[in-house]
Amino acid sequence: MTPAQALHAVSTHITWYGALDILLVAYLIYRLLLLVRGTRAWQILGGLFTLAAALYLSSLLHFDTLNWLLRQVLPLGPVALVILFYPELRHALEEFGPRFWSQGLTLLPREDLSAVIDAVAMATYHLSANRTGALIVFERQTGLDEIITTGVPIDAVVTDQLLETLFYKGTPLHDGAVVIRRGRIAAAGCVLPLTDRPRVEAAVHTRHKAAMGMAENSDALIVVVSEETGTISLAVGDKFIRGLNRETLRERLTRQLQPPERLFGNRRAVK
Repeated sequence: MTPAQALHAVSTHITWYGALDILLVAYLIYRLLLLVRGTRAWQILGGLFTLAAALYLSSLLHFDTLNWLLRQVLPLGPVALVILFYPELRHALEEFGPRFWSQGLTLLPREDLSAVIDAVAMATYHLSANRTGALIVFERQTGLDEIITTGVPIDAVVTDQLLETLFYKGTPLHDGAVVIRRGRIAAAGCVLPLTDRPRVEAAVHTRHKAAMGMAENSDALIVVVSEETGTISLAVGDKFIRGLNRETLRERLTRQLQPPERLFGNRRAVK
């Protein structure tokens, strides 16, 4: 059978339902590759492809001892994958979860949200001017209970004076992160996970790595003030936006945190 005949035979047996099935699988693989790109999982995938190639070549070249050794490793593959890809799997499940139905449930009314954003923007402006480092985390749909338990419970109204006091140099909590939940400061002095990105610049300091790591492991918004330069940055998802000022920070926080008008209003979500 020629290649053309084989292709014709396959095409005659593929229905539109089968084609849709193939497209869905291809899309899922594409989304997973986007999810792990630039993370530690990308390097692990490279190692897995190398292992598969070694297994195939050892069989092809009749390297029986090497082939036997590699085949002994294969049964451990599923368990090893779960352990190695645990952060990425959790993030993927959160992305595919029912976030559409829960969106906006933990967000504040627009008036209260605006007051919180104004307080954060004003505090970061003053902290930036004084070269005082800061990390402020806005919880969204992904729960941050594990992060909150690493800090000191506060449960206070968000004000610029309180934020500046918490990050004041020399205070016990100034090196950690502040977590804002439902418009209130839930905790301070919290420890954030550092990024797993393999190509992070050497000049990037710990606060920025912590902001990137928090953004990679949740849908939170993280505001960073550099202690060295006073630069204000925002981490969200795989983006890290530098060089913000009070107004641009307020605008970006409003776009990200403002609940979209749904059902009877404008259905366009703010990007």
